[in-house]
Amino acid sequence: MTPRQRLLITIAVMSTTIMQVLDTTIVNVALPHMEGQLEATPDQITWVLTSYLVASAIFMPLTGFFSDRLGRRRYLLISIFGFVLFSGLCGLSTSLDQIVLFRLLQGVFGAALVPLSQAIMVAVYPPEERGRAMAIWGIGVMLGPILGPTLGGYLTEVLSWRWTFFINLPVGILSYALTLASVPDTDRRDRKMDWAGLLYLSLSIAATQFLLDRGNEYGWLGSTRIQLAGIVAIGGLVAFLVHSIGRTGARLFDLRIFLDRNFTIASLLLAVFGLGMYGSMVMQPLLLEDLLHYPTLTTGLAMAPRGVISAISMIAVGKLITHISPRILITIGIVLSCLGTWAMTGYNLSISEWDVIWPVLIQGAGLGMIYVPLSTVAFATLPQEAAAEAAGLFSLMRTIGSSIGISLVTTVFIRHGQMAWNLIGGHITQFGTSVSAYLAPLHLAPRSPLGSAVLAATLARQSQMVAFDAAFVFITASFVVMLPLTLFVRGGRLGGQNKPVIAAD
Repeated sequence: MTPRQRLLITIAVMSTTIMQVLDTTIVNVALPHMEGQLEATPDQITWVLTSYLVASAIFMPLTGFFSDRLGRRRYLLISIFGFVLFSGLCGLSTSLDQIVLFRLLQGVFGAALVPLSQAIMVAVYPPEERGRAMAIWGIGVMLGPILGPTLGGYLTEVLSWRWTFFINLPVGILSYALTLASVPDTDRRDRKMDWAGLLYLSLSIAATQFLLDRGNEYGWLGSTRIQLAGIVAIGGLVAFLVHSIGRTGARLFDLRIFLDRNFTIASLLLAVFGLGMYGSMVMQPLLLEDLLHYPTLTTGLAMAPRGVISAISMIAVGKLITHISPRILITIGIVLSCLGTWAMTGYNLSISEWDVIWPVLIQGAGLGMIYVPLSTVAFATLPQEAAAEAAGLFSLMRTIGSSIGISLVTTVFIRHGQMAWNLIGGHITQFGTSVSAYLAPLHLAPRSPLGSAVLAATLARQSQMVAFDAAFVFITASFVVMLPLTLFVRGGRLGGQNKPVIAAD
């Protein structure tokens, strides 16, 4: 394959990748605007994000099956078409039910876009150039969600939140044309589907997401619904493992892929990484818009430096990865991500724009250093024949981590907001001298209706600020958890391909 052919293929799959991953965060800054028009509460509107991620997670394991049955290019074209179609329908939605449904279907067709693009990049580049190829691909995967809030803020401010979905139409048409013209197809293989395995895994993922999304609303284990969801989640996972281990017939995916230590550790790290990255990207726009009353465009611009520094970081790592152990690069990236996120735990109601930006810069540099080595390590010892299936599983772990991360961070935020309201509110009484002193400059009395309203508004803002700080503490802890896992990554430079530990059937 000539360098020109590789370039065209790279442009085709990168445009597809950026389109898909951009959609996971481009609506973040538009969520407050969607709340009003779709008549949703703050915790309900996050279903717009998690419904997409859950559908993607369920259908990602099917990447290998449909790639074999249809061929990579045909499956990629079908996925692009469906993704663009339901993007347009999301933009036309008039209720929360409609947009959640269309986001689910958008996730079904978008599930294969990232793993297929990664598998194609692995296939067209030789082992000695794979680090550079994964750096290029990683820039698209990372820049999409990182720059999403900036682009989403601009579109929402200038046009409306609906254009965060309509923007996929021209990009999708371009991606479809480039894929049709340049991406080579693969031979089709007759392969049966393990529908029972798919059912078990789908039930487990869907029940887990329901439990995390609605647990706070229903009172967690005090609710029969949540108890039932927990039983289904655990039962579905156990049933899937029992059904799949040792199975010789049709299977959802080959569990022997997880015998590769690097792939397994990289996948676990990626899941926790998704929790930290997407959790912070959900919390920051809500903090800036809802609490600090930043304009939507300003919020997007405040998030932009993270994307710029991440791109620079990933380009640098792409050049260093053949000279420095990936374990060292990943560790440095985690430490930087921890420092940047920990700085966010000091946010208060008086922070300046610079106080918002400098932690984002440090976090962005760390995020960029993590993803490229993880992507390279994950495929370093796998046979090329397993690339499509492994890419689907790798993206599945990222999606599950992101989806669970958004739900967990939202739950931490809501619970700590309630706790702070009760704790702080317990110290506010009409006889307190500090209360009277606070209202005196406004010429208000604690017992007056307007004075009570001012106190309630102040209490709400302070409680929310405490909740945001608690959410950032939780995100910081998620990055800390990643550090011990790096010890299990095989050291050494990735200048070539190691011996595969499994063989494709």
